[in-house]
Amino acid sequence: MGSTFMGLELGKRALYAQRAALNTTGNNISNANTDGYTRQRAEFQATKEIPYIGMSNEVGAAQLGTGVEVNKIVRLRDGFLDLQFRNQNQDLGYFEARADTYARVEGLLNEPSEIGIAHAMDQFWQGWEELSKTPDSAATRAVLAQRGVALAETFQYTNNQLDQMSTDLNRVIQVEVSNINSLTEQIGILNDQIARLVPNNFQPNQMYDQRDNLIDQLSKLINIDVRPSTSGNGMVDVYVSNQTPTQALVLGKTAKVVTYPSSGSANQISIDNGPAPVTTPSNPITLDSGELLGRIEALTQIIPNIKSKLTSMENEFVSQVNQIHSSSSAYNLDDIRNSAATGEGLNFFVDADPSASTKWVVNPNIVTNLNKIAAATTQNAGDGSNATLIANIKKTILTINGSSTTVDDYYQNIIGQMGVDSQQAKRMQNNTQMLVDQVDNQRQSISGVSLDEEMTNMIRYQQAYNAAARVVTVMDEILDKMINGMGSTR
Repeated sequence: MGSTFMGLELGKRALYAQRAALNTTGNNISNANTDGYTRQRAEFQATKEIPYIGMSNEVGAAQLGTGVEVNKIVRLRDGFLDLQFRNQNQDLGYFEARADTYARVEGLLNEPSEIGIAHAMDQFWQGWEELSKTPDSAATRAVLAQRGVALAETFQYTNNQLDQMSTDLNRVIQVEVSNINSLTEQIGILNDQIARLVPNNFQPNQMYDQRDNLIDQLSKLINIDVRPSTSGNGMVDVYVSNQTPTQALVLGKTAKVVTYPSSGSANQISIDNGPAPVTTPSNPITLDSGELLGRIEALTQIIPNIKSKLTSMENEFVSQVNQIHSSSSAYNLDDIRNSAATGEGLNFFVDADPSASTKWVVNPNIVTNLNKIAAATTQNAGDGSNATLIANIKKTILTINGSSTTVDDYYQNIIGQMGVDSQQAKRMQNNTQMLVDQVDNQRQSISGVSLDEEMTNMIRYQQAYNAAARVVTVMDEILDKMINGMGSTR
């Protein structure tokens, strides 16, 4: 026969269950603005039935309900949307890195402007044109020399800044590699903690949230594939996606170490066993997306390509100017005054440091003695024909990097191509950002906390709690009547 106090137990279970649901709702409301928090829900289940009270209860069907209990507190999360988000997030990181690089290079070249290479070259050509009109003018020669110095300094500044940009990118890459290693290490630690709790029937939702948040951050840096761990117990394994054979970043509790050698190829990293990087990396991995790949391509492809084109243009420009200026038929004022049989043959530009990257400067002999500027092709002090020849280089078709073009057109092609590439990177960044936002909004519609919905749930659970409390009160009154009232003669 069932206990008389069964009704109290039934009400107590209902109170506990509704209170747990209220606490879960309160936790959701408290974390409405917590980054990475996943909305939770208390899942109810009916407790085990017992046979109905009767003479044959020992063989009767279990059909009398015994109340409710909270089976578990679940996270409301869609794994498919997580997969979509991470796939789009890695593309966003890649295009953000490329767009950032092009924006920095565009800011450095700063075209069109009055401080860029194009303006400095225009001023240089104008200087020669003016000299061709007044070749014996000291003032005109001084202006030309200073414009030559300004142009050479502009070339040097651009080269130095591109070198500095490469140095900075290398540091950024090392920081991002360290960040990847930090994230994978934390994921491994959380896997270990989760694996200790799950077999004991715990539901470590907060740890799941922390791990998912770390994986989301990792997905922006490198292309990854997340799978349930073969070890089970709630752990996940993280692989570099699109690799054959597969290469793991995290295997259960073990996090691997990512390295990127500064002399590495354009899109390769290495993965080795932890806990510390090895001196000779192995297991080269080819990346296909992520912010790290975008930075590596900027360091090994984008900036070197732009610098190579600028260097080719500068070298051809200097070669053409020097070829005419140092010709035996080119006379400076000293040659004319000394009645020299041939010109002195001075280069207008010289390499300041032949052992380093090309750094052109105006010949010091010309800077200290403006008479050394060869403006004539005859012994006439008023002859400016050689200055005209140099000025006409601006319109001369040259061969630069296999292309037949003028110096100015070649430089404008560099700027134009960079502008096209920059616009493409920015457009792809905007497109992927839109896709990431769209998927994230879908995720938030499931995993995010809606205060309106939580307030509705709170009222629903509160009313259920009040009703359960009323059940306890009624059962108390019944028991009071049975204990104190039955058998009374009054």
